Amino acid sequence: MEPGSSRESQARQYLEKHRIPELLNYLTSVLLFFRPEKPREYLITILERLRIAKVTGVAFPFFMDNSNIVAMFEMMDPSKRGTISFMQFKEALQTLGLCTVDEDLKDDGRGISLDKFRDEVNKRTQEIWSAF
Repeated sequence: MEPGSSRESQARQYLEKHRIPELLNYLTSVLLFFRPEKPREYLITILERLRIAKVTGVAFPFFMDNSNIVAMFEMMDPSKRGTISFMQFKEALQTLGLCTVDEDLKDDGRGISLDKFRDEVNKRTQEIWSAF
């Protein structure tokens, strides 16, 4: 093994252990969702709120409330079938910074309902923030 690749592997493991890619994906998604006038200050505010939530044990408020989740689902289901495809589901999670491109999600072949989509978004959000 080349010396550089071992160091690269250690760096990747460190980042994954501390869920840094998910955090950066989430922060990027928040920026694109809200497009604040002062993005650096906005990010600092979010990270400060995260720190306070961690110290106090209060759940970190997620920027996607139920109405946002429903609206996103409805955009992916314009024919109102009540389900979206597995690919739409995975792409939505990636867009929200809640999964990575190479993450292996299991497709049960039944489509994704609004309830399943909402539950997964909320679950993954809590997992990301609880890791910090």
